[in-house]
Amino acid sequence: MSLMLKPYPEYKESGQDWIGKVPTVWTARSLGSLLAVCNQRNRADLPLLSVVREKGVVIRSSTDENHNFIPDDLSNYKVVRQGDLVINKMKAWQGSLGIAPCDGIVSPAYYVFNCGFHNWRFAQTLLRSKVYVPFFAQASDGVRIGQWDLSIDKMKRIPVFLPSPEEQIAIVDFTGRIDCAIRKLIRAKRRVIELLNEQKQAIIQRAVTRGLDPNVRLKPSGIKWLGEIPKHWNSNPAKYSLLEVDKRSTSGEEELLSVSHLTGVSPRSQKNITMFMAASYVGHKLCEPGDLVVNTMWAWMGALGVSPMKGIVSPSYAVYRPRREGAFVPGFLDCLLRTRPYISEFICRSTGIRSSRLRVYPEQFLKIPLIQPPLSEQAQIVESIQMETESAERSIYRAQQEIDLLREYRSRLITDVVTGKLDVRGIELPELNEVEEVSDVEDEELEDSEELEAVKENVDAD
Repeated sequence: MSLMLKPYPEYKESGQDWIGKVPTVWTARSLGSLLAVCNQRNRADLPLLSVVREKGVVIRSSTDENHNFIPDDLSNYKVVRQGDLVINKMKAWQGSLGIAPCDGIVSPAYYVFNCGFHNWRFAQTLLRSKVYVPFFAQASDGVRIGQWDLSIDKMKRIPVFLPSPEEQIAIVDFTGRIDCAIRKLIRAKRRVIELLNEQKQAIIQRAVTRGLDPNVRLKPSGIKWLGEIPKHWNSNPAKYSLLEVDKRSTSGEEELLSVSHLTGVSPRSQKNITMFMAASYVGHKLCEPGDLVVNTMWAWMGALGVSPMKGIVSPSYAVYRPRREGAFVPGFLDCLLRTRPYISEFICRSTGIRSSRLRVYPEQFLKIPLIQPPLSEQAQIVESIQMETESAERSIYRAQQEIDLLREYRSRLITDVVTGKLDVRGIELPELNEVEEVSDVEDEELEDSEELEAVKENVDAD
């Protein structure tokens, strides 16, 4: 994507090191001078809105990303009007804020402000830009990250630089079209990733349920949802080969591990996303290399895996250890339990009041039949899977890198435009209806929700 953008013809000193010079015709204001607190209640008839980090303010019925509990009585929820600024005060430092696109109601824990910007779409673009979100982090106080609370007084001192109403319209028009165009490119690349992952899953499922010999004699597995397996393989409920273990950390200083549907078991320190951090990890469950760790809340999405190392995991997770050494090659068990037939079985054996809170408890998990080839064959299967999926893995990695670069380009470009580094007045771009509205939000790691759930459960237990 090539755009011939130029700076404004004239600039002046802003007096702010973070932005430097700004266009001569732009005006400086404090954010507080543009905001008025809103606390209207008792409008349960209005649609429920939510604030999400990736999109800002959205209609709650259009997203199920937060999976939060909704009370029956919404009379205490705050009224929001189109154009109001809504902030999740506990997550403002992450960018969980935005301008309401319509009237509605939000959690009473959120801040709601009448927003005095000439163009609410410009306010949305400006305040959620890469250069402004850090100001909300600086205006937040707290004992530790993940528990910060936004200070209204500090937030009101955030400086903003405003173009004329006409320029705001031009900026919104430009950034909207650029955003949609890049989302379309990202969606195309994500579709490639989805197809490659489907190819990988087909290779893995075939290998771990049928073996590597296409001419092998088969027999009924006795498992309706699995079908036939090689005649010389065994199949028994998991309780005969796995034992639940519940040993706890006394120091909380072991390596903290995460368990997700995307990456299996891996060190939390390797995650490139912001997640909830507990005050202490004393009492977290210990796991050893080769242990199977299951995120009980998200097992139905494939959030489980065999741990490659010693560490600690959420007390809400289940840890299973082979009853005897050499029962499974770790990589085989990891691949087997991530196949579609097994994930479907986790769903069937999970319990919960709604789909986003299904849990598979040990008594049900240990009833699930595990197919078990000879150990040497398990090792051959794992090696074959690694070789056959290597090309797809490389392609997925390259596509993801391209997505990251597109996102960074979009973020940098929008920041330069809303801070006056580039002049978009008179720039012609395709009509908005020529660019399909799409979302490029990736599947998020789910450990954060599970960790928070564990904290709430521990508080309730106390």
